[in-house]
Amino acid sequence: MADITSSTPQDLVEAAGMPVGSGVIKPEYDLRLTNEDLAPLKDQHWGSYNIFAFWMSDVHSVGGYVTAGSLFALGLSSWQVLVSLVVGITIVYFFCNLVAKPSQQTGVPYPVINRAAFGVLGANVPAIIRGAIAVAWYGIQTYLASAALDVVVLKLWPSLAPYADVDLHGFLGLPTLGWCTYAILWVLQAAVFWTGMETIRRFIDFCGPAVYVVMFLLAGYLIYKAGWGSINLSLGDVKYHGWDALPIMLGAIALVVSYFSGPMLNFGDFSRYGKSFKAVKTGNLLGLPLNFLMFSILVVVTASLTIPVFGELITDPVTTVARIDSTFAIVLGALTFAIATIGINIVANFISPAFDFSNVSPQRISWRAGGMIAAVGSVLITPWNLYNNPDVIHYTLETLGAFIGPLFGVLIADYYLVRKQQVEVDDLFTMKPTGRYYYRKGVNPAAVIATAVGAVVAMIPVLWTGGPHMHTIAQYSWFIGMGLGFLVYLALTVRSRVEEPV
Repeated sequence: MADITSSTPQDLVEAAGMPVGSGVIKPEYDLRLTNEDLAPLKDQHWGSYNIFAFWMSDVHSVGGYVTAGSLFALGLSSWQVLVSLVVGITIVYFFCNLVAKPSQQTGVPYPVINRAAFGVLGANVPAIIRGAIAVAWYGIQTYLASAALDVVVLKLWPSLAPYADVDLHGFLGLPTLGWCTYAILWVLQAAVFWTGMETIRRFIDFCGPAVYVVMFLLAGYLIYKAGWGSINLSLGDVKYHGWDALPIMLGAIALVVSYFSGPMLNFGDFSRYGKSFKAVKTGNLLGLPLNFLMFSILVVVTASLTIPVFGELITDPVTTVARIDSTFAIVLGALTFAIATIGINIVANFISPAFDFSNVSPQRISWRAGGMIAAVGSVLITPWNLYNNPDVIHYTLETLGAFIGPLFGVLIADYYLVRKQQVEVDDLFTMKPTGRYYYRKGVNPAAVIATAVGAVVAMIPVLWTGGPHMHTIAQYSWFIGMGLGFLVYLALTVRSRVEEPV
């Protein structure tokens, strides 16, 4: 029998049958904080294209299509919408670079880098918050992808239509066909995830470009049907002019930032694989400002052409391809958008909660086990009932911003202003009271208080619907939460004058 007292953490991990290879576990690391998925990477090899493809997978989805198209129907002129898009996505680009650097330089995922701010045990607070939010969105995105797959199935086998009617054949709010397609996509996503990050990287390298091909083919088909002269970059009547348009433009900017708030916070889980910070920044530049603007223009061209071709404005790409008189085109388009939605789901809502739940108990919950916890939870919340309730979606989006904002603010304030971009990686994995990030009993109260204050205040306009301006203020829940989390954390840190042990 092996001598446990003389074994290193790496030896114990190997003896337990856990896979070793992605992270470097040093002998001094505490096993209560460590597994090979959370440990610093020994091989950071993602290049600019891999980061670019990550953002393509994130943008090129049904949700991204509808969000971009909706901005052109706000009553603004085309140039005002384009300005809002550019400003919003530039803010996202800037913030993503801020989030990327600490994880890229240390090689650790989001919940681990948060140990510097929240403490080695307190980091479970943001991990659980982020994990719970991701579970809800994982279920919703899987449902959206299954709806695209339903279109394909019904086109190929119209006799199954009764099984798509929840009143005839269904339970818990979902028809039998919906249960089947949801289960298929649930298993497919789990299979891709289970094979590891390299397979996921190859998958997202394919997904984003694939949607571009289908989008260009769809736009070409609609141009062929309607003619170039039918393209109109304004999807609705222009209602706001001059200074009256400014509040609407600010709301559009906030919508863009809020839409990307989840992937923005999660980005450290992917930037840790970047071979250099320069490569990450280049990938962000290609994938965010340039790619998002190009995709948005393509969306509005396609959506505007649905009016002369189909007689109505259609902002859902799956619905658009379903109206084409070609079985092959419908199958190709719907499958592509389904695959793209799987891509964004894996990168935005599967990988991150896997790290989060693993961080809670590293030796009991591996990265794969954490991901499966998220996958099972996504079914139990019956996400189709959430998505089909507009009020619930409204509260979910703004609550998402209210809680994610403070987590972002605390991380940025701690790394750039408190730590001055200096993190002792080894101390992120120690439970010794002399460790820099142990604080008192492993928790930094300043970070927890800042998160709570930012989230509570940001939630007030979300929940208080009686005020005439509360709905408008609620659009900025992410900015409110982020600003308060940032400022409160700095104020408490400076006031307490924490002396870090050497």
